[in-house]
Amino acid sequence: MDWINLDNDTALTKAIENSHLNKGIVIFKHSTRCSISSVAKSRLSLKWDFNKELPTYYLDLIKHRDISDLIAKKFDIMHESPQLLIIEKGKCIYNASHLGISVNNIKSFLQE
Repeated sequence: MDWINLDNDTALTKAIENSHLNKGIVIFKHSTRCSISSVAKSRLSLKWDFNKELPTYYLDLIKHRDISDLIAKKFDIMHESPQLLIIEKGKCIYNASHLGISVNNIKSFLQE
């Protein structure tokens, strides 16, 4: 996977601006201290094939909880960890958490 680090509010603003291109963007909120988060990240990395049409932003929750809180507030979505959001045209159109995060679920959603 081609992860793009999301480590400050300027990077978040740019990511949201990029969500107006193609099919949008993905934000993956990862806790480096959580085994479930590590499993979700590994499952994504093994099967991910959206690199060109769906850029993926990686947020380390331990280092940047303030950015996670900003995301929760901006998109009116409860903070969870791990959490995956698809942002399209500046709006969150999909979110999943914990073991609900899977490439197959994302593909199913995008095909609807």
